[in-house]
Formats: sequence, structure tokens, C-alpha cells
Amino acid sequence: MDLGLKGKKALVSGGTRGIGRAIVEQLAEEGCDVALCARSAGPVAETAAALEKKGVRAHGSAVDVADLAALKSWVADAAAALGGIDVFVANVSALAQGMDEESWRRGFEIDVMATVFGCEAALPHLEKSSCGSIVAVGSTAMAEVYGPTRSYAAVKAALIPYIKGLARNLAAKNIRANLVSPGNVYFKGGVWNIVEERNPEMFKAMLSRNPTGRMGTPREVANAVVFLASPRASFITGTNLIVDGALTQRVQF
Repeated sequence: MDLGLKGKKALVSGGTRGIGRAIVEQLAEEGCDVALCARSAGPVAETAAALEKKGVRAHGSAVDVADLAALKSWVADAAAALGGIDVFVANVSALAQGMDEESWRRGFEIDVMATVFGCEAALPHLEKSSCGSIVAVGSTAMAEVYGPTRSYAAVKAALIPYIKGLARNLAAKNIRANLVSPGNVYFKGGVWNIVEERNPEMFKAMLSRNPTGRMGTPREVANAVVFLASPRASFITGTNLIVDGALTQRVQF
């Protein structure tokens, strides 16, 4: 299926590894020019070079999205480099799990504030697009309680009403806003790979919770993100798409 992304311009935060890397690769394979950011310059440069080999323009910047001034500058610079913005993907996460003050602050600054102000910075450019789209990456942790109380779950949950509000208020401007919430995703160097090595019993227990008997892949989440970002999803806005292999047990209405 042609998703209608060829020649479009997309910005993705946290685009060098895991889900973010899969998203930028998928966008590039659809013919979309891509700008990405992450904290480390080396992986950013390597990722941008790999994307350009797919025949698209790629713009990479080393940015700590918790620095809101730097985040806004990145959005402006990326829009100038690509010639506009059609898609903004807020993917980066602190993955802060603790209940200490630092975990709460880091999670709020990166998962919530960077999403909000990244979207705000992108909006003037999205308004000029014929198919403006925002996709934020959430988590099933915000949909179902399991295990100890975690700051991560509550912080991610804050994105649901924010994205729904954007969808309602930006619909008249032809800008869509959606959320993709993955379940457990496995990749080398990722959280669940680390758990597998350090706590194999916990890893085995989490595998047993999923009816599919496995965890998801970054590409499986990216497929959902890129579809929702594309013109093919033109009448889908304000939704929270769960990508979890039936891990969660809640019934969605």
C-alpha cells in the first residue's frame, strides 16, 4: 500500500535506536524526508547517513529535548532544512521508572513537556501542510496497572487528554493528532534485553503474560506510527492505538 508519504517532511524525536530508529527508517522507505534528534551526536550522524542511502533527505541534530529552547531551535532548523513539516512524531522518553523526585521530574520534562512544546513549535509549519499530522508514542503502562507504582505510567497517561485535545482543536486546520501505545518491545540494548540478561525470571514472567508468547518489535510499533502519520489515515484523529499483542486485558470502547 502506498501511504502517500513520498516527498513529505517528517520530524522524529529520539530517532537513533529502538522504536524511534524503526520509525525514521520506515518513513524513509516510504519516500519521506526525515529530520531526527537524539542526545548523542555520533548515533545521530550515523542514522542520518543511513537514511540518505534510501534516497531521501535526512537532517540530524544532537539535542536534549529537556532543554526546551534547544528543542524549539531544532524544530525550526529542521523545518528550514527540509522545507516544511508535514509530520511530527514525539517519540523520545526518559523511561523513568522510579518514585523519587528526580524520576518524576525527568519523566515529566521529557515525556510530557518535550511532547507539548515540540508539538507547539511544529504547529505553525503543520498548518501550512495539506496533511499535517502529529503522533505521540505512549505506553500500555498508562492503560493498565501491573506491578509496583511507577512514575512512568502516570507521566505517560498525561499524554492521552493532551493529544485528544489537540485532535479536537486542530481538526478545522486539517491537522490530525494520535497516540500509539506499545506494550513490551524487545530489541538488543533495550529495556527488555537488559531485563533478560539481569533478571531472567522477571523476563520469563513478562513473556508469559502475553498470549502471543513474545514481545513486540520496534518495526511493529513503527508500522502503526507511520500509518497514522500518513494521509492514508486521513479520518483517524484523537485515537490511542494499542500495539501490544493482546497484553492488556482492558476492553476499549
